[in-house]
Amino acid sequence: MENVKGILVSLVAPMENHIANAGEKLLGNVSSIKRRPDERVYISGQMQRHALFRAIERLNWADAQRGSTYVSNGDGVDNRIEVNLRSDLGGFMDPQGANYTGRRTAPLSATPAVAMKESEVGRDLLLRLKQMDREHAIATREFSQSDFMLMNFFLDIAAISISKRFIYEGGFHVRTEFVKHVDENERRRRVQLFLEATRMITDYANQARNATSGEPQQVLIVFDTILSRKAARYFKAPGQERANIINELSQRGARHFLGDDEEGTVSVAQAYQGALELLNHSTLYDPAGGDDNVMTFAQAFAG
Repeated sequence: MENVKGILVSLVAPMENHIANAGEKLLGNVSSIKRRPDERVYISGQMQRHALFRAIERLNWADAQRGSTYVSNGDGVDNRIEVNLRSDLGGFMDPQGANYTGRRTAPLSATPAVAMKESEVGRDLLLRLKQMDREHAIATREFSQSDFMLMNFFLDIAAISISKRFIYEGGFHVRTEFVKHVDENERRRRVQLFLEATRMITDYANQARNATSGEPQQVLIVFDTILSRKAARYFKAPGQERANIINELSQRGARHFLGDDEEGTVSVAQAYQGALELLNHSTLYDPAGGDDNVMTFAQAFAG
C-alpha cells in the first residue's frame, strides 16, 4: 500500500470483575469506579494511553533493533524525538526547547474505553490488616462485574518522528518545513510497536487483586489513505452502517483487517498478522521527503 497516512485500531475487550481505572499509586486512589450518566463504566483516555505506553515500553525493551531508544516516564518527557518514544508518539511538554515554541501534537491518540451496555457494579469488601501501629481497617471498593469495553487508538503517520519548522519573514508565516528525526526503517519499527501494543494492554491498575486485561476479542485495523477516524464507530453501528463504513474504506483505497475470536472466520491473531505483513510491504507518508537530511530535534531547532 502506498503512502499510508493514518492507522486506526478499534477493538472490543471483555473485562470481568474489574476496577480498570483505579490504582493506589497510579493516577490517584479512588474507591468508586468511573461511570457515565447512562450507567456504563469507562476507562479514561489518560489511563488508556498510560497502559498502551507501558506495552510499548516492554516491546521496545525486548527488541534487538531498539538501539538507544526508550520510553520515558510520563512526568519526564523531553523533546528528544529521536530516542524517546513517548516524546515522539505521545507528544512532549517542553515548549521552550531550543528555539522551538509550542507543544507538539501527539501522533498517537486514544479514546476512553466505554462499556457497550449498561454495567452492573458491585462492591468488594476489603480488610486492611493491622501493621505496626496501624489498626485494622475495613474498606469497600466498587467493581464492574462484566463488560465488553470498546476502545480506539489512532496513529497520525505524518507526525511520527517528524517536526514542523515554521519560517517567518517580517513577522509573517511564509512557509512550513518538515524535519525528520529518524530514518524510515525506525519509523516503520515504531508503527509496528504501536500495532503490537494494542493487543497487549494489561497495565490498568497496580493491585495484585485486579489483574485486568484489555486484550481484544474483536478488532478492526484500518490502514487509511487519509486522516479519518470514522471506522471507530464500526462495533457500535447497526448492520447497514457497518457495511457502508467498509465500502467507504474500500472506495478510497484503504485496507482493513477484521478479526473476531468468537464468531468470525478470521481470528484476532490472524487480523494482526495480516496488518503487520501489510505494514512491511507499505510505504508510510513522509512529508519530509526522505532520509537525506535526518537530524536530531536539537539540531533542527538550534538557536
